[in-house]
Amino acid sequence: MLRKYIGDRAFYRRVMVIVVPIFIQNGITNFVSLLDNIMVGQIGQLPMSGVSIVNQLMFVFNICVFGASSGAGIFVAQFFGRGDHQGVQRSFRFKLLLCPLLTLAALAIFLPGGDSLIRLYLQGKGDPADALATLDYGREYLRIMLWGLLPFALSNAYSSTLRETGQTVVPMAAGISAVLVNLGLNYVLIFGHFGAPAMGVSGAALATVLSRYVELAIVAGWTHLHPERNPFIRGALRGMYIPRALLLDMVRKGLPLLANELLWSSGMAVMNQCYSTCGLDVVPAVNISTTIYNLASVIYLSMGNAVGILMGQMLGGGAPEDAVRDANRKLSAVSVASGLLFGGLMAGISGIFPRLYSATDAVRAIAAQLICVNAVMMPFNAYTNAAYFTLRSGGKTVVTFLFDGFYVWAVCIPLAFCLSRFTGLGILPLFALCQTPDLAKCAIGLRMVHRGKWIHTLAQENNSTK
Repeated sequence: MLRKYIGDRAFYRRVMVIVVPIFIQNGITNFVSLLDNIMVGQIGQLPMSGVSIVNQLMFVFNICVFGASSGAGIFVAQFFGRGDHQGVQRSFRFKLLLCPLLTLAALAIFLPGGDSLIRLYLQGKGDPADALATLDYGREYLRIMLWGLLPFALSNAYSSTLRETGQTVVPMAAGISAVLVNLGLNYVLIFGHFGAPAMGVSGAALATVLSRYVELAIVAGWTHLHPERNPFIRGALRGMYIPRALLLDMVRKGLPLLANELLWSSGMAVMNQCYSTCGLDVVPAVNISTTIYNLASVIYLSMGNAVGILMGQMLGGGAPEDAVRDANRKLSAVSVASGLLFGGLMAGISGIFPRLYSATDAVRAIAAQLICVNAVMMPFNAYTNAAYFTLRSGGKTVVTFLFDGFYVWAVCIPLAFCLSRFTGLGILPLFALCQTPDLAKCAIGLRMVHRGKWIHTLAQENNSTK
């Protein structure tokens, strides 16, 4: 029985080559985000609330960028698995074309509608003066963060392509460099050290934007300077030609993923807005609990990326179905085990972590309770994440859309809306009940993966030279 879920050393070495660099990069990124969050929290509870609200809005853009490039990423992994560098190059071009389009769409929403979006989170019980001050801090932070949208999108295009072609160390190094720059500039610009002006939330935003340009310079610079290790980059920018058949197929596979990530990320923002109706104290409490959850979930999220990459490469390389199923089962087992371990660690520090913030006792108490609920759900979320990447690796993007983004809006949001508007539930029972649909989602994912209809090779269907 154990052999079905535990691999040999060679298997785990192959997994670790992919997982460890992604884990290190994402772990450091989230750890520095945690430190950033604490730094802003030292300014005061209201600045922290304003920044956290804008970061939820930025999260929607970030996830949309990820989703938009994921459709092409499926093809990159499978083309690379069969040694088709021209196919990889044309899939990479598709990602580059999406970056300015997504940036323009985000600017069209945030420039005229930023204030209205922030106000949606300030409708709970509390002092109106505090709500107005939070709006001012959020507006100040958003105005600067918009300058970082394009470099973030371009950096994602390069980094994701490198990971999908087996180059995981450079994106890790670029990400680490960026977060260290961000951390250092935060210390200087937020508090005004070394003769710099104390800029508060504006300093936090400026540090983040500058770090994104640093990350783009490193990852793009290395890619172009090492064409022998990245054959797809030779001539990649001399034109944007993509064969019509391949372009249409990437659009067909990519649109459901983009729609999925848009619906899922915006759904998370709507869920948090429902929680905020319980009072202004809930906004910083959710921010605190989300920050530690993001850090603790890095390992299972990294495993999800590994599942998608390894499954895509195996499918593109023509691996037997039994081998694909066996590898997927063992990868999913590692994901769940990581969720159990880090969920337990998160529960263990639930009463300590909120004390790092300059917040009221009421906010800290709410945050500790939310952390415990998230800890219980982490193993289930770990499997759901692995199932999502499994289904996506075979090009089942419509299925993943129904499984993820559609599910949030069809099940989770109606539940959260009704409970927050039509009952007198406090934040703890409201938050806990709103997590229960994820248990059903976990069971659905287990069933869909077991059926095996995701085992499908796209690269053989697409001749990249057409």
